[in-house]
Amino acid sequence: MPDVESIVQWLQGVPPAGLYVTLFVAAFIENLVPPAPSDVILLFIATLIGIGTIDHIPAIAIATAGSTTGFLTAFRLGRRYGRRWMESGKAPFLNHRSLAKVDRWFDRYGYWVIVANRFLSGTRAVISFFAGMSRLDLLRTTLLCFISALVWNTLVLELGAFLGSNWREGEKILARYGLAVTILLAAVILFFLIRWIMRRRRSSSEKPAEPPPEQ
Repeated sequence: MPDVESIVQWLQGVPPAGLYVTLFVAAFIENLVPPAPSDVILLFIATLIGIGTIDHIPAIAIATAGSTTGFLTAFRLGRRYGRRWMESGKAPFLNHRSLAKVDRWFDRYGYWVIVANRFLSGTRAVISFFAGMSRLDLLRTTLLCFISALVWNTLVLELGAFLGSNWREGEKILARYGLAVTILLAAVILFFLIRWIMRRRRSSSEKPAEPPPEQ
């Protein structure tokens, strides 16, 4: 995949129709091939809104359509092939017990995760794929995914349009945000891991001792 600098240089010579297509593709592909610099691309293209190269509302609509379509593509792949892939043994760290945990987790938190999905940089493709393996309703999932993508893409495009030629500052803001989200997710995972270990130890200590064998 080309680096961000090469993409930005190329975008400077792209006509408006090509910029709209790039917006859609960048938002779409991040759900399938992470990590993709889609937010940075949106940020730069947003600077062209301020000088009238592209229009504000179409840019938001097209980016949101790309995000939603990409999510649903990964969702459908997960629904059609996810369980078969896990049961094939090609992912040795995933088994039937793992699949049951995924089901329970999405049954409990699934729709909240869909809403937060677009704000969790680096995990979007994973979440959309595993969401497809769950029992989440497709229509409700699509609506929540659309809302999440609409809010996030609007924020990124507004930031880029506001910063204009200083859009690199926006890239730094997104990088700091991504780091904060990564640290938070790591802390949450560590918390649940420690709690699981403590529960295992407690259940082991409370297990009654076996009676000695009869003589």
